[in-house]
Amino acid sequence: MKVTLPDNSTREYSAPISVAQIAADIGPGLAKATLGGEVDGKLVDSSFEIDQDAIVRIITGKDIEGLEIIRHSCAHLLAQAVKELFPDAQVTIGPVIEDGFYYDFAYAPGFSESDLESIEQRMAELAKKGAVIERKTMARDDAISFFRNLGEEYKAKIIEEIPAQEELSLYQQADFVDLCRGPHVPDTSHLKAFKLTKLAGAYWRGDSSNVMLQRIYGTAWADKKSLQDYLHRIEEAEKRDHRRIGKELDLFHFQEEAPGMVFWHRDGWTLYTVVERYVRELLDEYGYQEVHTPQMLDRSLWERSGHWDKFRDNMFTTQVDDRDYAIKPMNCPGHVQLFNQGLRSYRDLPIRIAEFGIVHRKEPSGTLHGLLRARRFTQDDAHVFCTEDQLQEEVSTLIELTYRMYRDFGFKDIEVALSTRPEQRVGEDALWDRAEKALALALEEKGIAYTVQPGEGAFYGPKHEFVLRDSIGRRWQCGTIQVDFSMPGRLDAEYVTADGSKNTPVMIHRAILGSLERFIGILIEDTEGKLPFWLAPVQAVILNITDRQRDYSLETEKSLKKQGIRVECDLRNEKIGYKIRQSTLRRIPYLLIVGDREMAQGQIAVRTREGEDLGAIPVDELSERLLHLEADARR
Repeated sequence: MKVTLPDNSTREYSAPISVAQIAADIGPGLAKATLGGEVDGKLVDSSFEIDQDAIVRIITGKDIEGLEIIRHSCAHLLAQAVKELFPDAQVTIGPVIEDGFYYDFAYAPGFSESDLESIEQRMAELAKKGAVIERKTMARDDAISFFRNLGEEYKAKIIEEIPAQEELSLYQQADFVDLCRGPHVPDTSHLKAFKLTKLAGAYWRGDSSNVMLQRIYGTAWADKKSLQDYLHRIEEAEKRDHRRIGKELDLFHFQEEAPGMVFWHRDGWTLYTVVERYVRELLDEYGYQEVHTPQMLDRSLWERSGHWDKFRDNMFTTQVDDRDYAIKPMNCPGHVQLFNQGLRSYRDLPIRIAEFGIVHRKEPSGTLHGLLRARRFTQDDAHVFCTEDQLQEEVSTLIELTYRMYRDFGFKDIEVALSTRPEQRVGEDALWDRAEKALALALEEKGIAYTVQPGEGAFYGPKHEFVLRDSIGRRWQCGTIQVDFSMPGRLDAEYVTADGSKNTPVMIHRAILGSLERFIGILIEDTEGKLPFWLAPVQAVILNITDRQRDYSLETEKSLKKQGIRVECDLRNEKIGYKIRQSTLRRIPYLLIVGDREMAQGQIAVRTREGEDLGAIPVDELSERLLHLEADARR
């Protein structure tokens, strides 16, 4: 029997051998670090036996798969600890998620924050015991009976939904047994770096008509340093929470009367309009027509576009004059209606239609998260109608525009993914082939590295997805470029070709910021509210030392405003140190301080929010310097 390793080296064995034994044969260090294996592309436990020629990779904590095995095993460790401390709790499901895991429990009294400490302590005690984790299989009906006898009704229900012919695997550590596909670490001693992070509620099967469960979240890593680094990032993220900063800076708020819908305050709306104005300037430069379409459209249009069948549950609907309407969750069907006005010629193409389109989506209440996940938001939405011959150039230009916009907002680390055809889709495979090829080629011609996400495309076409990495390393999915060969035909869009026949245009859907609200939330968190000068709602504040400088301060404010600088005065009868601290907490980029000497010399003392003293500057020079900052901000 021949085993081939990742470096293409081979090892011969005369009898069946486990992944753990292969690791030990390679070396004692690897044997100690082994968490599982990959055999012919399938992840398996380290105890898995190989009895024929195979390609084998040893999985350790340095591998992504190894980290997932650790987190999956920690979910079981959590469940074991809960069952020991709270025997009446029933276990349900415990999957791996990004950076960690969670487990849902049915426990009527509910858990408290202090319970988390006790549970985590018990997990640590159990991990140290190094209990061997064993896999065994069981017939479906036997497994149902087994868990019902344990009082685990939810686990029995899960098994009842599994096809009868599927083999069920159970994993046991000490006295705790759980249903699971695996794989898991060899024993609990491999679980050395974990922490429980929070409590939440979650409906059974995600259905609000079902009972509310208790969800416990945790994080787990291969070593304690990685855990500490992660906890530091979480601490940084909490400091940067846009909801907290939004309240501190008086930018916006949410309230129960309009869940998931933002109330913009003066400074927040100023920021919003600055972002919108910037996008509008680029749209004009790149040849877009800005339009505005209705908020409600008849159900029949959504049925023809395919959205009614796909997104009906996420749409707000109403009835007027015995007709069904939907408040638009997206702008594309409306833009096709604009294209359909009048006879279009191939000479008119490409036609680029853009809209700051307000959309509404019925997001579940439990997923709402400030500006980052809302029910009402504005997309920087655009649709390009072109011929297939023009497609490559248009996609290439859109990529250029996307990168330019992200760079201007300060994002340099950009990841790109190509999401291909999902299982449920509209359009023929030949059309999907051409669309996917066009998107891939546009990236390759620009030398942009990308990953492929099979099956993650929209139901009407494949797409580019752009992910931004912020100042503390978090990833934010923002823009998309989607090629659509199907919707224009479904909505009767046509143009006249050179030979006088009619053809259906290709439609490119694109949003770069995605949602203005969400992007502003990302900006706030990326900068910790210290927005660059060109974006700051208030770019400078004039602080007088005594009331004698009041008129001079107001004249300076008036002069700077005429130059287009967003400036205000703080003329309160407070000590200058207090006013400086207050303006610094507001993250205002420049603090302009006026005393008797500055007033006498026609100057103003300039200080940055970081505390840098730039000295006294003549007012005319100050205006020029600030305008220079504005002009250079996006170069």
